[in-house]
Amino acid sequence: MPDARVESAIAHWAPRFVSNGVPLTDFEEVTAGVGRWEDWCRAWSGRAAIHEELGRKSLADGYRVSAGEHLTRAAVCYHFSKFVFVVDYGQMKAAHRKAVECRNLALPLIDPPGERVLIPYEGKHLVGILRKPAGASRPPLVVMCMGLDSTKEEMDSNESVFLARGMATLAFDGPGQGEGEYDFAIRGDYEVAVKAVLDYAGSRNDLDAARAGLWGVSLGGYYAPRAAAFEKRIKACIALSGPFEWVEYFDQLPELTRNTFQVRSRSRNLAEARERAATLTLKDVAKNITCPLYIVAGKQDRIVPWQEGERLAATAAGPVVRCFLDDGNHVANNRVYRWRPQSADWMARQLGVSSA
Repeated sequence: MPDARVESAIAHWAPRFVSNGVPLTDFEEVTAGVGRWEDWCRAWSGRAAIHEELGRKSLADGYRVSAGEHLTRAAVCYHFSKFVFVVDYGQMKAAHRKAVECRNLALPLIDPPGERVLIPYEGKHLVGILRKPAGASRPPLVVMCMGLDSTKEEMDSNESVFLARGMATLAFDGPGQGEGEYDFAIRGDYEVAVKAVLDYAGSRNDLDAARAGLWGVSLGGYYAPRAAAFEKRIKACIALSGPFEWVEYFDQLPELTRNTFQVRSRSRNLAEARERAATLTLKDVAKNITCPLYIVAGKQDRIVPWQEGERLAATAAGPVVRCFLDDGNHVANNRVYRWRPQSADWMARQLGVSSA
């Protein structure tokens, strides 16, 4: 019998893999060879290692552009080795370490280059990747909030549309996310983490932190508008397929998603995880969102119902653009051409980028 967890991962996330940088053939070949979920991380790490080797060889031979491309692809494949793989924490952590290593190697090689930044937070640090468009002295900034299983190493394709339009990007791992999951549990009041990021951005003289937007994907599509309700330094917010009240359909989430939330919320069991999920809500705060919102949802979404986006749109106090796609899946990753450039154009306009 096929492993239902493997089938679920393929069914729910195939378009995401490809739209965020995994070659289609890699996806087809690797997933075809995985019979048990327990083999998922090992299989994807093996494919990632091929890209890493190509990248390291290109770098040694002096081909920096090729090295950056190969290493970025390796980082994404390593990321998908571990993204919801919580059945073997040691194996997951090793794959994550490789994803971070490869992306860090790629950062000075890509165009525009990236900078690994440490953001002071609760006596420790959150880690981010800052990239600035070429030739811009003090560009506006798009702060990028990850979801339950996404990390900054997955963001190259999403960063590129903002960078091309003259905006800097700061993708960061928040509490319970990526490098932040080892020190901090998931928290519903994500505005605390965003405040720390904005404070950091404001301390730099190479960014125009007075023109800052927020972007959030999946569970980050909750985190971003949640933060915008409290943090009035935010000038505009893009929310991609985020929940309005996470707990309302917690029991219907894919098993892999529920188990991942349990681990990253530091819950002892699923019952406690459900209680933690109840703290992730926009019910009493969305009315305080006054900045412009751009909300994306796919009406074929089997993870977060698209109606959650409509609840946010109907409750927020500021102007709203609804981008609800009849044939879109979760985050409409199967139709990125219908929202990714359009939402970046919208953000550029909100942040006053005249050359976009």
